[in-house]
Amino acid sequence: MKSVKKLEIVTVSVELPRILERFEKRGVEGYTIIREVTGKGKRGLQDGDELTDVFKNSYLMIACPEEQVNEIIEIVRPIIKKYGGICLVSDAQWILH
Repeated sequence: MKSVKKLEIVTVSVELPRILERFEKRGVEGYTIIREVTGKGKRGLQDGDELTDVFKNSYLMIACPEEQVNEIIEIVRPIIKKYGGICLVSDAQWILH
């Protein structure tokens, strides 16, 4: 196993292309996206019942080396600040295969 940091990000779907473009430029090699997640936070219920991505959220999960965490946070922080969302960072173990 390999020690990594796990980032879990929920943010507005309309900004996904911009986030992923910045990930690519910064060398973030892998991530998982679950589209149209729902939940409730400070900005109220986000139920994903809209026709466009403007009011839909997506979940991103990233496992990365500790030295890459701050770089990823700085990519998503302005988007979360503007549109809402959450970014959680935790320790994880990557099972090598």
